[in-house]
Amino acid sequence: MVDKPGGMTSHDVVDRLRRIAGERSIGHLGTLDPMATGVLPLLAGRFTRLARFFLNEEKSYTGTIRFGFATNTYDADGEAEGPDRGREFAGSVTLERVRAAAAQFCGETEQMPPPFSAKKIAGTPAYKLARAGRPVELRPAKVSIASFEVISMAGAEAEFTIDIGAGGYVRSVAHEMGQLLGCGAHLARLRRTRAGAFTLAQAHTLEELAAVAGNVDALAGLCVHPRALLPELPAVTGDEQALGRLRNGAQANLPEFSQAPMVKVFADQRDLVGIARRVVGTLFQPVVVMG
Repeated sequence: MVDKPGGMTSHDVVDRLRRIAGERSIGHLGTLDPMATGVLPLLAGRFTRLARFFLNEEKSYTGTIRFGFATNTYDADGEAEGPDRGREFAGSVTLERVRAAAAQFCGETEQMPPPFSAKKIAGTPAYKLARAGRPVELRPAKVSIASFEVISMAGAEAEFTIDIGAGGYVRSVAHEMGQLLGCGAHLARLRRTRAGAFTLAQAHTLEELAAVAGNVDALAGLCVHPRALLPELPAVTGDEQALGRLRNGAQANLPEFSQAPMVKVFADQRDLVGIARRVVGTLFQPVVVMG
């Protein structure tokens, strides 16, 4: 788990981790824009086989919305679209009005992705079309926002927290807030504090990870414990016969009586063998085998 610094793409972080860990097979679970910081979960080696289980995770952020002008990227890295009306906004809009506007975004809503995003149009990422000056014809998508609270305001800037579902763009929320209040706005700062079950408390800086490069045990000690992955799935330890069957793709009986539909299967405290689906009773079918 990395506490991503600002100024790096998520892919930059992956490249850095590949050098630190000496592992080519590494992927991140949910892109963070270059300006954003915070929780960036990564899977390495055989654990990349679990990526499918993290696709719909809700994420939490803190950040700052700058009112007064919009940008073409919806954040502080973009070019301003129109004059800066921040002073006018600060003198005429109250904290209560901004909070009332934020409340309208909670729940299920339709959101237009930013033109500078990884959303694909006929197979081409939208940001490539936008950078080339070509038309970007995106469609609104359904997004779930569990909470969106404006904490405070100073001048034209509002500090906020937000819990947003998979596929949602906080940049778009900031942009649409500006439209709703009639003054334009962009995302000035963003820090991810949670991605699913992963939090900042579990994240490490690149410097902390680089300090133990080449030390396999030390690196493993900084990673999330395998039993803490996918906490919604019970963990069960199988015997040698059952594990052998599951590794070969066959059904096997496991000592798991919770009636949960899926479980994590271990050979010992740390050795994750795979994910299995309950067929009936204590009979399980492997869904993912770690190898």
